[in-house]
Amino acid sequence: MCAYSYTEVRQNLASVLDEANKTGVVQINRRDGQSFLLKPVPVIDSPLDLAGINVDISTQEIIDIIREGRER
Repeated sequence: MCAYSYTEVRQNLASVLDEANKTGVVQINRRDGQSFLLKPVPVIDSPLDLAGINVDISTQEIIDIIREGRER
């Protein structure tokens, strides 16, 4: 875990955020002795966000398959 002073964080915020994202946590120390931990919020993907598959089928063929299934 890296530790930075408040002044260093103010001057290099983007790089400190990158470091927190890379390592998981960064410590920020103030002159008065207080310390804080900065860590990224985990990204929660939707369970419905699925990767597509590439099939060699046209839109018209999909429509025909759906119509055929509805006629059954």
